[in-house]
Amino acid sequence: MSASGVRARVRAEMTEEIKTVARRHLATDGANLSLRAVARDMGMASSAVYRYFASRDDLLTALIIEAYDSVGDAAERAAAAAGDAGFPDQLVAVGHAVREWALAEPHQWALIYGSPVPGYQAPQDTVGPATRVIFQIAAIVRDAHAAGRIGPQPEISGRYSEELAAVAEQVGPNIPPRLVGTAMAAFIQLCGAVSAELFGQLNNSVDEDRRGFLEFQMRGAAAFIGLT
Repeated sequence: MSASGVRARVRAEMTEEIKTVARRHLATDGANLSLRAVARDMGMASSAVYRYFASRDDLLTALIIEAYDSVGDAAERAAAAAGDAGFPDQLVAVGHAVREWALAEPHQWALIYGSPVPGYQAPQDTVGPATRVIFQIAAIVRDAHAAGRIGPQPEISGRYSEELAAVAEQVGPNIPPRLVGTAMAAFIQLCGAVSAELFGQLNNSVDEDRRGFLEFQMRGAAAFIGLT
């Protein structure tokens, strides 16, 4: 391997190690990451970490993108595995996959779906990864619409309808804006159900079958969308 190849490999390995240590800090510090603390845990001078990440926000962005991509991968795999099932079952499968990912990675879930990090402005690079789960839900809805398997839906009008029409163009041709609205509602319901479990809102109310709670939420979302 050439000298430049060795340097590139070492840089890649160090970058991954920094992110691994930073993820551990998420468990104790939340999003209040400190490059100095990461450097201390790695036995490095803080100035050395800046060779890999120019600022705390750059490190946060890398962690956020990887978290979104990871949960997006889980959602897409679940949808593919449930491809022969009915459309409501596909939506439920995505919900279970997202919940299971969140239970395995609670601090990463909190980073991307919890309270905004004070002073942090997410760059454009995060937009694509951030939309993977919702676009997977939208893909199920789009396919159901193409197959004629959508029942009655709530009507929308006014400025909200205009905003949804612009989003609908990204989902596919001839997708009714109200259908995009119900898909977005399903995504919000999924995030709310998972966050309620992770952040303790279900304590002393749903303690034994939280998987069943999630399925109930997603089947309710499927009914609201009109999936049949």
